[in-house]
Amino acid sequence: MGLLDMARIPRHISCIMDGNGRWATSRGLARTEGHKAGIISLREIITASVRLGVDVLSAYAFSTENWNRPQHEVNVLMHLFAKTFIDELPLLKRENVRVVFLGDISALPKKTRDVFEYGLEECRSHTGMVLALAVNYGGRAEIVRAARTVASAVATGALAVEDIDEATFASGLYTCDLPDPELVIRTSGEMRVSNYLLWQIAYSEFYITDTYWPDFDRWGLIRAIMGYQHRDRRFGGLSGESK
Repeated sequence: MGLLDMARIPRHISCIMDGNGRWATSRGLARTEGHKAGIISLREIITASVRLGVDVLSAYAFSTENWNRPQHEVNVLMHLFAKTFIDELPLLKRENVRVVFLGDISALPKKTRDVFEYGLEECRSHTGMVLALAVNYGGRAEIVRAARTVASAVATGALAVEDIDEATFASGLYTCDLPDPELVIRTSGEMRVSNYLLWQIAYSEFYITDTYWPDFDRWGLIRAIMGYQHRDRRFGGLSGESK
């Protein structure tokens, strides 16, 4: 960690956790074993992020498109989500982590949903790092949801059209209380955003690694942050050297 500038740790790091299935099949295992291994990696990244002073860690756990996977795999994932939340509550409490969900969890199976709601209540008073889990999440659907919220406010007279701005629109997003990600990490080498945080990642820095998520650890996280710290974030302007 001596090579890190601790004063420039990203406030919000977001992980597209990709490659669980390929990690498993490359080892002759069932895809579901990859998801189980991925949970161990997420646990390590949560702990490392807390130690590094990250304010928000978000993770893409289950997209709206993932319902199209084989039913057995979906069932296993729903069971794993519920089991993991219960199993990791002691860690979340010990580290003072507050959990929020991005996405429509009302569409999840009742058992999974009940566990999520219980866990949310257990972590509600925590004041440390926010863990934002994107479950049944789709970026386009989120934007449509925000647009409907704005349209409804205009229709009822609560909002004038001329008062609509970026902040007004963003207030209808799942992430309305969170800063936008400064660093997005995608594992498994895929070069796409997969319908994830389409509004919020407008100025995010990306770090792509060929490592599958189950093999991604705290050292991978540190390398990603080091890469981020060596970049010149211009937000559409000129770099410091060009001014």
